[in-house]
Amino acid sequence: QIQGLQFYRQKPLLSYIVDFYCPAAHLVIELDGSQHFEATHLVKDQKRDIDLANAGLQVLRFDNRQVLLEMRAVLEVINEVVGKSRV
Repeated sequence: QIQGLQFYRQKPLLSYIVDFYCPAAHLVIELDGSQHFEATHLVKDQKRDIDLANAGLQVLRFDNRQVLLEMRAVLEVINEVVGKSRV
């Protein structure tokens, strides 16, 4: 939970399974491994992000390295986005 809001892991949305979903904040969080930096994955991820945005969801992407090495900064970004969604 962040700011008292529930996040769901591996949540089916549209035709995708997202890493984390917070319905109250209309927020999707994706954690990307190294394969996501290959050209084919970049195109698929871009389409996925557009589809989710068209459904009224905000998508945040972090690579695994960011999460491991900069967890505090990642959480600050998520906290900020969640806070703005509650205004």
